[in-house]
Amino acid sequence: MSPTLKRWLPAAIIVCAVAVFIGLKATRPQQPQVLPKERIWYVNTVTAQPQRLAPVLTLYGQVETPDLVKAAAPGRARVQQVLVREGSRITPNQLVLTLDPRDFEPKVQQAQARVDELHARIASEHLRYASDREALKHDQSLLELAQLAVERAEKMKRRKLGSEAALDQAREVYERQALVLTARKLALDDHTARLNQLHAQLQQAEAELASARLDLERSRIHAPFAGYIAQVDVAAGDQVTANQFLLSMYPSDRLEIRAKIPAPFQAELQRTVAGGETLQATGDFAGEPLQLTLGRIAGEADPRGIDAFFRIDRGAGQLRLGSRLSLALQRPPHDRAVAIPAAALYGSHRIYTLVDGRLQGIEVTRLGERIGRHGSPELLVTSPQLKAGDRIVTSHLPNAVTGLRAEPVPDQPVDDAT
Repeated sequence: MSPTLKRWLPAAIIVCAVAVFIGLKATRPQQPQVLPKERIWYVNTVTAQPQRLAPVLTLYGQVETPDLVKAAAPGRARVQQVLVREGSRITPNQLVLTLDPRDFEPKVQQAQARVDELHARIASEHLRYASDREALKHDQSLLELAQLAVERAEKMKRRKLGSEAALDQAREVYERQALVLTARKLALDDHTARLNQLHAQLQQAEAELASARLDLERSRIHAPFAGYIAQVDVAAGDQVTANQFLLSMYPSDRLEIRAKIPAPFQAELQRTVAGGETLQATGDFAGEPLQLTLGRIAGEADPRGIDAFFRIDRGAGQLRLGSRLSLALQRPPHDRAVAIPAAALYGSHRIYTLVDGRLQGIEVTRLGERIGRHGSPELLVTSPQLKAGDRIVTSHLPNAVTGLRAEPVPDQPVDDAT
């Protein structure tokens, strides 16, 4: 091969390869242009049905009773018997505890003796009064005789037949008898005062006797109702002092539940109760459903809220004093309320409806919560923009905005909000 050909052959090969590449690129088939397609989000929806619905407020309460009885010792004594234990069920008039009666019987006997003594003194006073009335007549006669003796002594002295000493003696007898008559009259006049004083002492003695008998009676403690023993603070043989607590008990049919109503709902519920409306509540304890009624609201509040007291209408069989439980209080109903799942709410006041295949944001007012037909919690909301038949989106989309393309999930069962 000639040197010239050898030098130009590589360049010719490169030129041919470039020409072939350009020809192949120019004759390749054209690909159709791909246009961007908007994504469709498939969502679940419920149909809005504005109606009058009552939201539910969840509260946490404790079982109490206004009739807790705390039995105390009537006096210093020794515990003789304790016939119950904490948690024992009691029946009306059941004997639950006794104190030694020997610590109280002497006081009863002393008080009785004092009463008997005063009865005797009153009888003696009546006899004395009768005797003084009878003696008054004799004292009056003796005074008259002494007066006649003085007059005779004066006549004898004027006639020079009697002495001055005889006259003085007659006058002395008269004065002494006058003093006796005066003392007798004073005793008669003082009869009423002495009798009143004795009757006052008798009343005091009878009160002391009644108190002593009451202490003796209270040394045997009986249950005043059907219920339970809450606490026992003593044992047989203990020495107790006056007013020392022995045990406490409560009636099983007078239990109530105290629950704190949060401050944001305080005014609403106070207005409802003041208007005479009845609010119901439900709960559950030990697997037994409870039916409750809001009975009254406390007279004192604090920054956290105010206490409410619920009457137990049904289901109190398993409750015990101090038990804690949650309850659902039905708040006053609201018109044009719509129930939605919690996932349908964005933030605290926004939901989306599906209109012509796109999301439409609506500002709503949150009214509260309630338990749905299937036992799941639901939110109650309202808005003037929300109308019956609107499809509310219940699938929570992280990028939800007004105008986002969306369609209902195919074959979605119809689920109406109620």
